[in-house]
Amino acid sequence: MTEIKEMVIPLRAAWNVPRTKRANRAMAEIKRHVAQHMKIQEDEEIWIDQAVNEAIWERGMQKPPRKIRIVCTREEGFPLEVKLVEE
Repeated sequence: MTEIKEMVIPLRAAWNVPRTKRANRAMAEIKRHVAQHMKIQEDEEIWIDQAVNEAIWERGMQKPPRKIRIVCTREEGFPLEVKLVEE
């Protein structure tokens, strides 16, 4: 059984840290938000797509986006996948 969930993640917490750590904090916020909303188990892993990383780092470390739209997919026997919404 496949579970798919589309969500918008606010990254405002990334702007409350020193500007040289904002993109790193934004990636941590994505992991935290996905783990909370997808009810991740202890033995489950989160796999974040390269496109999500590039979208966060697109304008550099100091100016990550304020929010990001992603799709989370959970399948049996695979890690939880986080990808950008294709428009």
